[in-house]
Amino acid sequence: MFARSLISDRMLLFGEDIRSSLYFVNASLQEVVFSSTTGALVPCPAAAVPPATLRWYLATGEEIYDVPGIRHVHPNGTLQIYGFLPSSFSNLINDNTYYCTAENPSGKIRSQDLHIKAEPVDSAPVILDGFERREVMVGHRVELPCKASGHPPPRYRWLRDNSPLESDSRYHQSVLGLLIEATRPSDAGSYVCEVWNSFGNAKVVGRLVVKQPLKAVVSPRKVRGSVGSQVSLFCSVTGSDEYEIAWYRNGEKIYPGINVRITGINNENLVMEGMAKSDGGAYQCFARNGNMSTQDLVQVILEDGTPKILSAFSEKVVSPNEPISLVCHVKGTPLPTVTWTLDDDPVIKDSSHRMDRVITTEGNVFSYLNVSHTQVTDGGVYRCTCNNSAGSVSYQARINVRGPASIRPMKNVTAIAGRDTYIHCRVIGYPYYSIKWYKDSNLLPFNHRQRAFENNGTLKLSNVQNSDEGEYTCYVLVDPHKQIHRSVHVTVKVPPLIQHSDSQSASIGQRVFIPCVVISGDLPMSITWHKDGRPINASLGVTIDNIDFTSSLRISNLSEIHNGSYTCIARNEAAAVEHSIQLIVKVPPHFEVQPRDQDGIYGKSVILNCSAKGNPIPTIVWNHSKGAGVPQFQPIALNSGSRIQLLEKGSLLIKHVLEEDSGFYLCKVSNDVGADISKSMYLTVKIPAMITSYPNTTRAEQGHMTEMSCTAHGEKPIKVRWEKESHIINPDTSRYVVNVKEVGDEVISTLQILHTIREDSGFFSCIAINSYGEDKGIIQLIVQDRPDPPEVEIREVKDRTIALRWTMGFDGNSPITGYDINYKNKSASWASSQMTKDVSPQLNQATIIELHPASTYNIRMFAKNQIGESRPSNELTITTDEAPPDGPPQDVQLEAISSQSIKVTWKPPHKHLQNGLIRSYQVCYREYGTGGSPQYNTINVDTTGDVETIALDNLKKYTQYEVRVQAANRAGMGPTSEEITITTLEDVPSRPPENVVTTATTPETISLSWSALLKEALNGMLLGYRVIFWANLPDGELGEIRNITTSKPSLELEHLEKYTNYSIQVLAFTRAGDGVRSEQIFTRTKEDVPGPPAGVKAAAASSSVVFVSWLPPLKLNGIIRKYTVFCSNPYPTVHSEFEAAPDVYLRRLTNLNQNWQYSIWVVAVTSAGRGNSSEVITVEPQAKAPARILTFSGTVTTPWMRDIVLPCKAVGDPPPAVKWLKGNNGTPAPVSIDGRRSTHTNGSFVIRTVKAEDSGYYSCVASNNWGSDEIMLNLQVQVPPDQPRLTVTKTTTTSITLSWIPGDNGGSSIRGYILQYSEDNSEEWGSYSISPSERSYRLENLKCGTWYKFTLTAQNAVGPGRISEIIEAKTHGKEPQFAKDHELFSSINSSRVELNLIGWNNGGCPIDSFTLEYRPVDTTKWTMVKRDSLTKSHVLYDLQEATWYELQMRVGNSAGTAEKRVLFATLNVDGSTIAPLPKTVDPSQENRQGNEGLKMMVTIICILVAISMVFIVLLVLRRRRREQRLKRLRDAKSLAEMLMSKNARTPDTVNKQQQTLRMHIDIPRAQLLIEERDTMETIDDRSTVLLTDNDFGETSKQKSSTVTHTVHYQSLSQATGPLVDVSDARPGTNPTARRTAKAGPATRSRYASQWTLNRPHPPVSSHTLTTDWRLPTPRAAGSVDKESDSYSVSPSQDTDRARSSMVSTESASSTYEELARAYEHAKMEEQLRHAKFTITECFISDTSSEQMTAGTNDYTDSLTSSTPSESGICRFTASPPKPQDASRVMNMAVPKAHRPGGELVHLPPYLRMDFLLNRGAASSGREATGQTCMDPQKSRIAKRPALLAPTPSEAPSSALSSGPPSREAVQQWQPGTASTLPQREPGDLAQAAKLSSSQESLLDSRGHLKQSNNPYAKSYTLV
Repeated sequence: MFARSLISDRMLLFGEDIRSSLYFVNASLQEVVFSSTTGALVPCPAAAVPPATLRWYLATGEEIYDVPGIRHVHPNGTLQIYGFLPSSFSNLINDNTYYCTAENPSGKIRSQDLHIKAEPVDSAPVILDGFERREVMVGHRVELPCKASGHPPPRYRWLRDNSPLESDSRYHQSVLGLLIEATRPSDAGSYVCEVWNSFGNAKVVGRLVVKQPLKAVVSPRKVRGSVGSQVSLFCSVTGSDEYEIAWYRNGEKIYPGINVRITGINNENLVMEGMAKSDGGAYQCFARNGNMSTQDLVQVILEDGTPKILSAFSEKVVSPNEPISLVCHVKGTPLPTVTWTLDDDPVIKDSSHRMDRVITTEGNVFSYLNVSHTQVTDGGVYRCTCNNSAGSVSYQARINVRGPASIRPMKNVTAIAGRDTYIHCRVIGYPYYSIKWYKDSNLLPFNHRQRAFENNGTLKLSNVQNSDEGEYTCYVLVDPHKQIHRSVHVTVKVPPLIQHSDSQSASIGQRVFIPCVVISGDLPMSITWHKDGRPINASLGVTIDNIDFTSSLRISNLSEIHNGSYTCIARNEAAAVEHSIQLIVKVPPHFEVQPRDQDGIYGKSVILNCSAKGNPIPTIVWNHSKGAGVPQFQPIALNSGSRIQLLEKGSLLIKHVLEEDSGFYLCKVSNDVGADISKSMYLTVKIPAMITSYPNTTRAEQGHMTEMSCTAHGEKPIKVRWEKESHIINPDTSRYVVNVKEVGDEVISTLQILHTIREDSGFFSCIAINSYGEDKGIIQLIVQDRPDPPEVEIREVKDRTIALRWTMGFDGNSPITGYDINYKNKSASWASSQMTKDVSPQLNQATIIELHPASTYNIRMFAKNQIGESRPSNELTITTDEAPPDGPPQDVQLEAISSQSIKVTWKPPHKHLQNGLIRSYQVCYREYGTGGSPQYNTINVDTTGDVETIALDNLKKYTQYEVRVQAANRAGMGPTSEEITITTLEDVPSRPPENVVTTATTPETISLSWSALLKEALNGMLLGYRVIFWANLPDGELGEIRNITTSKPSLELEHLEKYTNYSIQVLAFTRAGDGVRSEQIFTRTKEDVPGPPAGVKAAAASSSVVFVSWLPPLKLNGIIRKYTVFCSNPYPTVHSEFEAAPDVYLRRLTNLNQNWQYSIWVVAVTSAGRGNSSEVITVEPQAKAPARILTFSGTVTTPWMRDIVLPCKAVGDPPPAVKWLKGNNGTPAPVSIDGRRSTHTNGSFVIRTVKAEDSGYYSCVASNNWGSDEIMLNLQVQVPPDQPRLTVTKTTTTSITLSWIPGDNGGSSIRGYILQYSEDNSEEWGSYSISPSERSYRLENLKCGTWYKFTLTAQNAVGPGRISEIIEAKTHGKEPQFAKDHELFSSINSSRVELNLIGWNNGGCPIDSFTLEYRPVDTTKWTMVKRDSLTKSHVLYDLQEATWYELQMRVGNSAGTAEKRVLFATLNVDGSTIAPLPKTVDPSQENRQGNEGLKMMVTIICILVAISMVFIVLLVLRRRRREQRLKRLRDAKSLAEMLMSKNARTPDTVNKQQQTLRMHIDIPRAQLLIEERDTMETIDDRSTVLLTDNDFGETSKQKSSTVTHTVHYQSLSQATGPLVDVSDARPGTNPTARRTAKAGPATRSRYASQWTLNRPHPPVSSHTLTTDWRLPTPRAAGSVDKESDSYSVSPSQDTDRARSSMVSTESASSTYEELARAYEHAKMEEQLRHAKFTITECFISDTSSEQMTAGTNDYTDSLTSSTPSESGICRFTASPPKPQDASRVMNMAVPKAHRPGGELVHLPPYLRMDFLLNRGAASSGREATGQTCMDPQKSRIAKRPALLAPTPSEAPSSALSSGPPSREAVQQWQPGTASTLPQREPGDLAQAAKLSSSQESLLDSRGHLKQSNNPYAKSYTLV
């Protein structure tokens, strides 16, 4: 009661002085408890009158302040504590002691302490801070916010892409969220923060975007276009999916327009049409994404695409109705269009005028204007005008059409004063003489401004004046006495001219006047105005005043809309002109946005807004005054890249606000129009809580105390709390102590951990919070301990080393300082172990070395750090491997076997150094010396025996190599042997000399040089260079092929023919031979004056006319430009001279005096001048002129199957008669006139489709009443060349070298060779073209160990010749083989067998196939394995146990396939072997055991079987020979078919062949062999023999008919040099020196040297093979043989019967039936009634000789070989049993030696081989000399006569005679005269034996025929 009364009294006391008092209200209030969800309102317990100022304080005496959203003091003194989330509970605010004070003028009172406490309410988590999207640059740090409130405190879990977040040292979880250090692109994704407690859950979902630096790439990288073209660019951007693209050209932004398109989602495509020249330059693509940007650029180069006329029509004159075609060839980009005009009027397209255009592949345009029927009106100036978007170009030319001239009507012309004007007078018709212009009867021009173009009728008036007005007249002079004219009137118009005025400027509200005055120009005129290119709108309020030639604008009240460009436009009849004036309206500045006071947070950015408008655009300047005092403004320094920047609109950006940035800011605006304006504002800087200092890492040893501190700074109050990995640390626990103290403006918080454990390691966070933000420092605590032991495992075991690998466990949070490794022998104790200490901690593997092979070791490890050593690791037990050999192979030897191969041999290492079984060797080789590769090439060789051998192939030629050899066992390679060197053999150079340069220095010399051959191409020691050259003669022939050798890379060829084209090749040669030739270079010697004409003739044609003819010079020495004929009387005075064209050789001289004697000579002229004159001849014009021939005697050469004209120009008075004769065996006879031969009225003799038999001497005889004349022409027919003789000279594993000897050239130089080749048993042929100077060729890259077939064909100007014989050759190498002593099975168990395949030898060719098959012997199913190569071993798996197997292997290479078959058995499961296979019981063996008497019988039977086998082998060999011959025929057929496929025949020819089946066999080289028969045949003087060969097949009965078999041969021989095939040599010609021998008269009959089947003449029974020798006539005197000598033989005296058997090749034909009928007919002949007939059956396919008969195919002789296809009779022999009449024998044509001086020479070798071969034994008791020839009419069967010796009539003079042979010369050889051949030297005989191969010669040691003991046992057989 006392207390209550006391209070009442006090209240009463205070109440008494109510006007000025202080008092307490509810003074008993001591505690306020409220819910955290509702908050609390606490009024201050004190009050006062008058009202007091109420303040609240903490119990510590600190005045409280407002914390927005947390705490607020109302003006009435009420303290409000806002509701908060449980996670935001703060002791400082939500659980603290407060008091309040009241103060007024009467005093100040303080209330008692009041405890205000918030009680948390249980609630589900509520998200306070989250995120939806965060972006971060790769490598930077990012925090994903996730903060929630709830009670009890919630727990957190993070997920990425719906999967729990993997542990990563870069991830740190805290109460604020997830911190990711050093972000990577893989961190991007969708993140979920799950929050939960016992009352609920929540989550934050957001996406993290990890941005990479933007990168832009513009494509294409190089842009080249043309003006007018389209350019497309594409910008590819990486680093972000969201970006914006802007395009720039030369720094200026590109906007879409008419010709510019920007497309794509992000504007990535830029397309520009119609590019102008100014559009070229640098194009940039800028990509922007927020603050990131990037760019890329390309250079666009534009070429001028303006049309250009490349070629066009020219001026021409045409006749009426003559068609013309005008062409304009133009290029441009884009493609130009072409239009045509005629005299400036478009050309109208109609039936006579057509226009077309063609676009070429190069993009050019050909425009055509075709006029089919020109008329006079089509004449004039044609113009083609070419246009495209880049420009225009035109071309014009005049086309004159013959006809009466006229002038096109002309339109009056209006000219503009001051400009140029053209007036055209369009004249049509042609010809005309001149075009002239007149004005007022005055000829123009009469002043400098006028110009008349007389050639095209154009008048130009320059700088037209009023005085130029008037009438102009065009006069055209169409002939000397006539002219036409037309007039045109010219009117001159003057265009307006506007007086210039400057631009104006004025301010808003002022008045403006703009004048426009036209100071000159024709009236009337109009004046209009435009603003900014458009008519002026009435709404602008602009007044326009027009008075006569002036106009003006008036604006009374100027505003901003009047700003712009005003254009005055004046027009009259002459032109329209304009003038522009710029009006600038000035506007003073005014604010758009005014600055206002702002707050800025420290470290953040702030923008101070300020913007203004005006004209000109105003300038904004900012000033700053620091602090809150009286402003003292200073300018702000704005530098590029500085923290403070002025934005585009004028606002001020401050990046990272600092404390000193607070203060006043002034925005000042000005534009020099009116007064400046300005406005100020104040910036207040607030500082958030910041952690300014904390350690990043703290280390502590387990069990010890540690502490961590962090310092905070910012606006107070600042609260600091500690967390460990998102868990708040409670300092009330026994292990943690938190101390907080304030030092100045900073707060320092320290966390102590009293006893650290391993689990304390982690991240601790100190978080500072104030009203403006929070900051966090992360400290890593590392608790250190001894490491865990490593986990050790074996990485690799070798012979002397063991490699370990270990995985480290927990390192105790202290870096590992090293490892210790313990190892020992298994039998030893750890006490005696060896220790490897302090292994580097950076290693996780190590190798223990210097161990013993095949030993067992124990190994363990220890790990160490700074704290101590770990426990021992797991223990390993390991055994080492075997060791490689310790010694090298022994006795290594080298041998060079070729230019690219070395043979290496060696023996194994010493036994005690092998360290196991030597399984293989490695051969290492490389080039010796510094120039080669330092790397060795290696070859692995499997062991085969005691001595090993290998060939190193494909080496460099003539190169020194070093070789080493290593041995290897299962463990590896041993040491190498000592280095041994060797050099490969020399070879020919592999490349031709390069840079061959030739220069003709004089008419007779050519200088050439070339680059020296590089060393790597020489392949040996360079001996020199060889230059091969020959002349390409004007007649198409080739001159002699010559060569010169030199040691220098240059040479001068001298003594050459003048003005002659030479082919030149160069090669290098070594001791191995000639290298590759260079390509042919053609060089012509220089021109010189010609030689004298080769001959001159003159003959009188009448009393006043003389004809002169001449021959061109033998030495042209250049191009004949003309001939000059001189006529003199008296000589040497030149009476007159006449010129003749270079191709004219006849001149008619007229107006001469009768009976005067004239001297005449001729001179040829080249560009070098006149040559020497011909001989001077005299001629006398006569009234009775005798017949004379102006044509010259000589030789005419022509290819066969052509038409040839033999000229014979004869003159005389009266005109002479002409007749032609042909020499026939020395007796000229009139020529035959038939379908092929005819004579012309001009005396010429024409032969159509000339043939070989047309060759010979032709005489032309001209005669009249007063005389006669005669000339002789030697016609030589050229035919394809003869077959070359082909041989093989060298073979390797991959190449074959061929050589050949050329045959007769057919009368024309060999132009080259075609080498054809094919694999054996293949129908496909390949071919190579070869130079004519080559005599050998190497084919590379062939298959190893393979047979090849080859043929060679020569070509001359006529065409390809006959194909050579098919020869065969085989590359080195053979099929694989298995070593006999090699063990096939490496190991065998119950289910597995390992095969050792090292025993297979490849035979020198790489193995390319391997097939293995195996099966149990009691089954039929094989298991197959196939491989492309052979491995060292092969394992067969899954075999049946205890089973016998059959195994077969097939190993193949390109040479063939080898097989091996074996039996083997698998083992039992226990490893034991199984019983052998039971043997099959042999009944004969049992019989032999039971009956000993049978042994002898078996022995006899075996002997008989052996004899039978030998006989069978002989038969097989014989049949194989036959098969080989048939195979050669098949090869010839396949080759012929290939060639024929290249020469398609017409359907007519095919039909003709089908109608008449013909059979023709071409034997490339016929040989006569003598075989033992039981009958005897007769050889007459024509070498006639019977066909009795049975080698083509079995005998069968067929129908009979009669046929003739004929072989014609001609031959030449040589005494020295290589053998030349001259079986088809031109008569009288040495094939190797054709140009030095004069031809004889005989006909070329090589193309009769065919085996043909022909219908016989009815009365004759023909069954003989006839060989006719017709040899050339003697040579001219002085001729020289270089390589061979020719023989001459007189023709035989043929009987009628013999002549009837001669058959012409052209008519050869037969069928199988005809041959059978010939056989039946022969059997019925009387004289063959008792003869023995032998029939030969063969296979001959039907083919046609129609081509050769018609003479239309140059390939006839190469294509007519046939391959057998069906059986039939191809040959039969009638052999009489004995001679019927020994006296009947025919004259034998015996070769005679023919040489200058009469020296005798030997027969050619092939005549001895082919025609005089004898297999019978020579008779010892009979001599060849002294025998006489019997009468050929008395007996048909006789002994063979001996060879005849020359008769005395063979004087040397006959050998020197020339011209056609006389009848006496033909009769020099008499029948029945005995003769012998001269004796041969032993060396010659040896050479002959060598050349005759394996065949036996018919000649004895003296050169005589050998005689046979049994003349009845021979028959001649053709093969």
